[in-house]
Amino acid sequence: MTNSEIKAACEAVLFACGESVNAKRIARALEIDEKPVEEQLEKLVEEYSDDSRGVSVLKLNDSYLMCNKRAHGETIRKVMDMKKNSPLSQAALEVLAVIAYNQPVTKAFVEQVRGVDCSGVIGSLVTKNLVEEKGRLELPGRPLLYGTTENFLKCFQLESLEQLPPLPQPEESKDEGESTEDKGGETAEAAAEKANKAGI
Repeated sequence: MTNSEIKAACEAVLFACGESVNAKRIARALEIDEKPVEEQLEKLVEEYSDDSRGVSVLKLNDSYLMCNKRAHGETIRKVMDMKKNSPLSQAALEVLAVIAYNQPVTKAFVEQVRGVDCSGVIGSLVTKNLVEEKGRLELPGRPLLYGTTENFLKCFQLESLEQLPPLPQPEESKDEGESTEDKGGETAEAAAEKANKAGI
């Protein structure tokens, strides 16, 4: 197969699946090596990043997903007569941040950090597919462990958890002239605001 044929096949698969797909699955279907498939998927990511496109191809860990660009979300909702989901509450944003930066964590850990019961908030985040169970801790009672989902990466447009913005620096660091802006990053609060704008 030529590179253009491989890229066209990858584009068709991503469009038809409606969910993330890794290069290995596509390569197996095309009966070719994984490397050329990976190369063409990366080209699709670059091509669809152009502002003139209404959709984009996102890389989520080692998988790829085709989805609409956030700027067109409201138009799509109107056409499809969809109701916009209510934004995350401040409590939900705080719980999501605790889980994202410390995962996998137990509910007890989250509650210790926030100082209040978080059962309902965690349940809501699970329902929204932003948080999921990641197994159990090997301690008495074997409490559940929670972590973020692939949908969390998609909503925040992150390739992996390594791209999470840096946390705000302690006061001592600020006294030394350091800040998250100096390091080219955004605060966790700014990142959380993206979730509200995305309508999750």
